[in-house]
Amino acid sequence: MRLLTYVARKKGAAPRVGVMSGPEHFREVKVSDMISLIAAGSAGVLKVKNALKKGKDIPLSSVRVLAPIPRPRKNVFCVGWNYVEHFEEGAKARANVVELPSHPTFFTKSPTTVNGPYDRIPLHAGVTEKVDWEVELGVIIGRGGINIAETNAMKHVFGFTVINDVSAREIQRRHGQQWFKGKSLDGHCPMGPWIVTADKVRSWWDLRVVTRVNGAIKQDSNTRHMHFKIPRIIAELSAGMSLEPGDIISTGTPAGVGHARTPPEFLKAGDILETEIAGIGMLKNKVG
Repeated sequence: MRLLTYVARKKGAAPRVGVMSGPEHFREVKVSDMISLIAAGSAGVLKVKNALKKGKDIPLSSVRVLAPIPRPRKNVFCVGWNYVEHFEEGAKARANVVELPSHPTFFTKSPTTVNGPYDRIPLHAGVTEKVDWEVELGVIIGRGGINIAETNAMKHVFGFTVINDVSAREIQRRHGQQWFKGKSLDGHCPMGPWIVTADKVRSWWDLRVVTRVNGAIKQDSNTRHMHFKIPRIIAELSAGMSLEPGDIISTGTPAGVGHARTPPEFLKAGDILETEIAGIGMLKNKVG
């Protein structure tokens, strides 16, 4: 199932949850918000099935699609250096030699970074001049837990989404290994266009991930190249720290980011950033 959050194109309309019923249509799900649906477990799934069975089709073009979880309850959890080729390309820009980590490198993005799948990505002129792209597979936690065993980790996954971990590179570098500030400018986490439930993603370990800027491919890889796989990430993240329904994990980016190119490339006003993961969906955001 593909679950989305949307708002009608009229002033004062409240966000609602829907389930895609076809390529260009969806049906409303009678829940208060996406996190409530996820937290409801099997009861939430039943509401989705009822919507598919009894609801009326609504044209996707008639609404504005938001991020599936427009305002997370927590920061978005992120994994750095999780594709070997990206780690190696980034080594060129680091002053000190750093070995490939033996444990996942975690950082977070503020909830205010979350942006819609088709919304404008702000450049924040005067704050940063080096805005970069990073395609990432997003994992949505369903059943919460603490000290989750790696062997049971996928039972805690509700679904998957597309994320671009947009980054202000000079701010990121300015704060050393504390990446939070450079990763947390408002609007710098476009997400969506929906959550694909885990039962519909049979091979999360073998999905093509692509970034395009103005139609030109910048990143083109596959989730099979992840250094730390999703079960390991969940196990380490949940060690001594509770994960809860609706928590979002962004699992790292492959090679091809702008700052590691020769010469470096950064997003500029008017650029069209496309972020696509096969079988999940595509974001299309204008920059500026």
